[in-house]
Amino acid sequence: MRRLARGVDDGYHSRLVPGLRSSDEAERLAQELAFAAERLTKLATEPPGLYAEVAGAGGDLEERTWLAFLIAYLGPLETEDPFAAIEGVRISWASGEQPPLEGVETGVRSAHDPRRGARTLDAYRAWAQRGGSQAAAFTGEPTWSAERRFARTFERLALPGFHRDARFELLVSLGRLGVYELRAGTLQLGGDNPVTIACKRALGIGDALLLERRAAELAQECALPLDALDLGLYNWGRGERASIGLGPGTEPDPAAHAAARAALGL
Repeated sequence: MRRLARGVDDGYHSRLVPGLRSSDEAERLAQELAFAAERLTKLATEPPGLYAEVAGAGGDLEERTWLAFLIAYLGPLETEDPFAAIEGVRISWASGEQPPLEGVETGVRSAHDPRRGARTLDAYRAWAQRGGSQAAAFTGEPTWSAERRFARTFERLALPGFHRDARFELLVSLGRLGVYELRAGTLQLGGDNPVTIACKRALGIGDALLLERRAAELAQECALPLDALDLGLYNWGRGERASIGLGPGTEPDPAAHAAARAALGL
């Protein structure tokens, strides 16, 4: 993880991020948005670690989907081997059993709560079974657009213990890795999750619908995909950079950084 210092009020102002009064804060946001964009590119072109297995078109679709769920639920570690803990407990979907989660190490965006045990995983299996299979549950109606499929599946995945960040990350990764046609049309903001809190702080507003509109404008002006704002705002809000599977040493995309800086008036 890379810790980034908070800036002080120096009179900075931008119509895109009216909640910010520090050029250091704006620069840090530009860096985190560019890093998030780089991660999305890596997922689509050079998926690291277990993400490559999820992306492998030759593998069993149910097993690939289940692995993507485990990655999003437990979360990659911020270490040289981000997937070590997941690799250590993973179990096949076909087994019908749940991974042994007692004492498992989890990533910073994990949804796993040891007090809940495997109840969230039980709920996920039940959700998939109601749909006929994981593939059927994630695909929904064949006529849906990628954005519609993302939104409907996000709603349907509101399982006990499976919070907003993990759900959003799961759907983004499945889409970027080419498993299903999924694309975020909104950030699914609302509640007290870290991304919503960071977005409110940067944009200086509290209404969820207005937040979504302004977030989309920010992404467009910065020439970034909307889903880059998820990890970008998360990292900016917490003050530490989590690579979420890329491991240490990955830098922000230079072109994305330059575009974000220009849009933010830096």
